[in-house]
Amino acid sequence: MTAQIIDGRKIAAGLREEVRAELAAAHADGIAVGLATVLVGDDPAARAYLRRIDRTAAGLRVQHSSVELPASVTQDEVLAAIDRLNADPAVSGILVLRPLPAPLREPVVFSRLDPVKDIEAVHPENAGLLALGTPRYVPSTAAAVFHILDEWLHQTGVPVEDFYHRSRIVVVGRSNNVGKPAISVAFTRQAAVTSIDEWASVDNRLGSHTRQADVLVVAAGVPGLIRAEHIRAGAVVLDVGINLVTDETGEERIVGDVALGEVATRARAVSPVPGGVGPVTDVWLIRNTVQAARNALSARGGC
Repeated sequence: MTAQIIDGRKIAAGLREEVRAELAAAHADGIAVGLATVLVGDDPAARAYLRRIDRTAAGLRVQHSSVELPASVTQDEVLAAIDRLNADPAVSGILVLRPLPAPLREPVVFSRLDPVKDIEAVHPENAGLLALGTPRYVPSTAAAVFHILDEWLHQTGVPVEDFYHRSRIVVVGRSNNVGKPAISVAFTRQAAVTSIDEWASVDNRLGSHTRQADVLVVAAGVPGLIRAEHIRAGAVVLDVGINLVTDETGEERIVGDVALGEVATRARAVSPVPGGVGPVTDVWLIRNTVQAARNALSARGGC
């Protein structure tokens, strides 16, 4: 078996046209859409994500402002920056880029966000709504994973609802930004869901869980964690890992959590890194920002 390589860029292009139409409808209704990002320090992965966001926003003609703070900033200074964005009527969505450098505390920072502007659902109110199955926003990476899977099912002619009802989804990784939201979204699809993390590989238990998967979502942050022996023949594998590695020539490159060449010999379909989940994530972030602009209008008593 040779897996189909899922083209995330093509799926993102289709989603981009949907979001473009949503933006046009918002503008026709007199609703301004603006995205703000907060970067603390200079983590390479966060910096790379910021560049992607800037390109995507520019391509969709969405105003994007970036607040960049040094790693030495105090927590009070970060909170003050968020307060300013919360109060800015030109900003409809706010994204705090991870990771935050020590000793900053993510829960404190995220709790300061205006829940209506919290487009990644990291505020406790929004995280709770997501866990209850009534999300204000679905975090963009988890949303992208299931949008890609839905699109692949449509393309292959598999009934979407029936597929979820009879499938087991295994999520590797339990991060608050990807793993846990992906589990919540899988529950809303009425799928059987198993959650594990990379520590299962320490005593060789990883494969006993992952080989049960009809759909394997990998978001552990460990390069090449999933190999051919970890998957069931015919599974669909969605790689969320974004890892910066240095190869034998000293050149840095981005790789996923899945050993693509090996896994492609057993899987039915697999998303690559780069070019898989990432491009869809970027566009979905803008979709959430459009929704946030409409939510803000409703909160003010508008239409």
